[in-house]
Amino acid sequence: MHYSAHLLVGGLDFPEGPMFDDAGCLWWSEIIGGSVSRRSPDGAVDRFEIGGSPNGLARGSADEVLICDGALGVVRMLTPSTGALHAITDVLDAPNDLAFDAAGNLIFSCPGNSRTEPTGYVCCLAPGGALSIVADGLYFPNGIALAADGKTVFIAETYRQRILSGAWDAVSREWTARPPPFETTAGANGPDGLAVGDDGNLYVAVYGSGCIDVFDPLGTRIDRIATPGRNPTNCAFDPGGQLGLVVTEAERGELLSFATIGRGAPPFRPRASVVASPC
Repeated sequence: MHYSAHLLVGGLDFPEGPMFDDAGCLWWSEIIGGSVSRRSPDGAVDRFEIGGSPNGLARGSADEVLICDGALGVVRMLTPSTGALHAITDVLDAPNDLAFDAAGNLIFSCPGNSRTEPTGYVCCLAPGGALSIVADGLYFPNGIALAADGKTVFIAETYRQRILSGAWDAVSREWTARPPPFETTAGANGPDGLAVGDDGNLYVAVYGSGCIDVFDPLGTRIDRIATPGRNPTNCAFDPGGQLGLVVTEAERGELLSFATIGRGAPPFRPRASVVASPC
């Protein structure tokens, strides 16, 4: 099937982390540009210069945006109405991408420099502030997504070119019962950002391949969506349905919309403001 990409914003400096807030605004980061930006439904763009290397984004409660910063080694919180910005974790190994579960736990990947050694890990920050490692021994853990029911966590292990999946217990904060991984062999590097559709399928930005791979819940690739550039970094669904699947692409520095693809599974979010970790 042929899918058409519509250019939303161009001229970006390694865009990443697309995310929609409650007002229907589309957010993204620029890793090299050291900024996060917000595009309102009418197309107006606000830019927040925050420094560091902002990567994955997640919506928090009310007026909050959570940001993985690989250069500073922390997860940061931005309050857009005031511009206030602070870290909610101590220094970790280059946080990359993040997602909330149904209980308000924040799950995020820390690949560090694990391209050639399995030193990457995945953390969980509980609503009360407790921080734990839920998976380790990974080659560049990257994108994170949860199934619509919150009972499965998907993690892109970029430098083994595969997607790991496993049962997630939001109460004990344990990731267990992992079946064989989804294999993604296309691309110079491998799978990057992830998104789950309302059809239950997993949409995978495969960096270096010029495509978004689509897997059914059992791990069979059922479709491939071509992107204009070779380096799609991440993807997210517009909950309002207007923009469909939004993709950040780094080779051409673009934010793209595939409007005909549909809607995603509603993302989870915290029930209260995120508490800083005491670790």
